[in-house]
Amino acid sequence: MSVGKGRGKSILFGEHFVVYGIPSLAAGIDAVTIAHVSRGKSLGWTLDDQRPAVPGYKEKKMDEQKESINNVLNFLDIDTSKNGIHIEYGGDLICASGFGASAASCVSLARALSEEFNLGLSDEKVNEAAYEGEKGYHGTPSGLDNTASTYGGLVWYIRDLEGGPPKFKPIKLKEPVNLVIASTGITASTTEVVGDVRAKKDANPEWFEKISKEYENLVHEALTSLENQDLVKVGQLMNRNHELLQDITVSCKELDDLVKIARDNGALGAKMTGTGRGGNMIAITVDESARDTVAKALEEGGAAFVIKTTFGA
Repeated sequence: MSVGKGRGKSILFGEHFVVYGIPSLAAGIDAVTIAHVSRGKSLGWTLDDQRPAVPGYKEKKMDEQKESINNVLNFLDIDTSKNGIHIEYGGDLICASGFGASAASCVSLARALSEEFNLGLSDEKVNEAAYEGEKGYHGTPSGLDNTASTYGGLVWYIRDLEGGPPKFKPIKLKEPVNLVIASTGITASTTEVVGDVRAKKDANPEWFEKISKEYENLVHEALTSLENQDLVKVGQLMNRNHELLQDITVSCKELDDLVKIARDNGALGAKMTGTGRGGNMIAITVDESARDTVAKALEEGGAAFVIKTTFGA
C-alpha cells in the first residue's frame, strides 16, 4: 500500500480583486487529505472515502469525484483495466467549501499513485496531475488550489486577463503562522456574488478603481510582512482587506460577527475568505495559546465549525 498527502488551502488576501488581474495570496494549510493506494483484486478502481465532511458534501460531489479520479489516472497513463487499484481517502481536512478539499484529494492521489507505480513524480508533475483532476470538479480550474495543496507555504497568484495561464510563485516562510478558520454554515453562489461585484464595478468604475488600487498596494505589503514574519502588520492588513470586501458588499452580518469575535478575543487580524456572503472567515494569532482562545470564542459565538491550523512553512 502506498501513501500520498495533499494540503488544504485558505485564501489570505485577494478575494474578488483577483478576478481583475490583481495578485492574491493563498496558503497551503497543515490540514491534509491522505490517500492510500493498493493493488486491487479486481480490475478497475474502487474507493473508500473516509474524509470528514459537512453533511451532504461527498454525496453531492460523487459524480465529479469519479471524473476527477479518472482524469488523474489517464494523465498518469495508469490503465486500471490491466492494473486494478483500491483507493482510500482519509486525513483531517474537512470536506467543505473554501478549504480546497477537491484539490487536496487530487494531489494526495497523484502522490500515492507515483509511489505505488514507481513513477518518480516531481512536485511539478504532481501539480500537473492534480490540475487535470481538478477539471473533474471545476471544468476550467484556476490552478490556485492544487498549487497551494502541492507546495504548501504561500502561493502568490496572478490571473492572466488575456486568457493565458495564470502566474504562480510558491513561497516558504521561516516559521509557520497560526491560523483559525471558522464557517458560518451558509453557502453562497460564487457566480452570483462575482456577478454582483462586476455590476457595481461597471456602474461606478472610478469608485472600484480606487478600492482596487488600495488593495493592490495592500497585498504587496502583506507579502513583505509575511516574509518578514511581521504578524502584527499582517493582522492590520487583514483587517483592512476585510473592510474593502465590506465596501464591495461581499461580506455579511454572520461573517462580520465572527470577525469581531476573533478580534475581540486576541486575534492579530481577521477577515472573510473566499466568495463571501456566507462561507468562512480566517484569523491569525501570535501563538498556539492565543489560537486556542480565539477558536473557543468562535465556537461559542455560533460558528458552524472551527479549524485550528498553521500555514507558511
